[in-house]
Amino acid sequence: MGFAEKSCADFTSVLASKEPAPGGGGASALVGAVGIALGNMVGSLTVGKKKYADVEAEILDLKRKSDVLQAAFLALIDKDAGDFGPLARAYGLPKDTPEQQAEKDRIMEEALRNATGTPLEIMKKCAEAIDIIEVFAAKGSKLALSDAGVGVVFCKAALHGASLNVFINTKAMKDRDYAAKLNAEADALIAKYEAKADRIFTDVKAQLK
Repeated sequence: MGFAEKSCADFTSVLASKEPAPGGGGASALVGAVGIALGNMVGSLTVGKKKYADVEAEILDLKRKSDVLQAAFLALIDKDAGDFGPLARAYGLPKDTPEQQAEKDRIMEEALRNATGTPLEIMKKCAEAIDIIEVFAAKGSKLALSDAGVGVVFCKAALHGASLNVFINTKAMKDRDYAAKLNAEADALIAKYEAKADRIFTDVKAQLK
């Protein structure tokens, strides 16, 4: 059974233990899944209502995209956990001779690249989710507006959480040019989507108070 199939109690129990996976990356993916699910809830409460008939086709399309995103987030929980094993093994490789050190460096670099790719993908999915929730908040049922606000906050948290799993791995890379490229990509996502998520949240909060 994958981590995504575990109960909430089982997942959080493993998360709290000394087991190396799941960790912050998998937790971020789960939070992202919950965030987009909340956005999708707004869509579900909008569809079929006469008041929102003029946006129903758009909302239905966003719901389909949300379903795909939610499944992607859940798959990334296990992908992130699977990436950690090779990295952990690489750290334990011998380095007593120059040949062993060179081989360890090669394997480590490959493992670090793989381990960085998944949280970066989580960040990209968070960006997609924030874009979708923006429309749910603007055009969806006002009865569920607070859920859109919670959803966007969760996706922002997942964005930041995943970024730390990018940065901890790029810091260990020997290829500094490649590390800088990944860091720049992560920083750009944060710069754009932190601001967007904050705008959405502020707008939702203003409408609720």
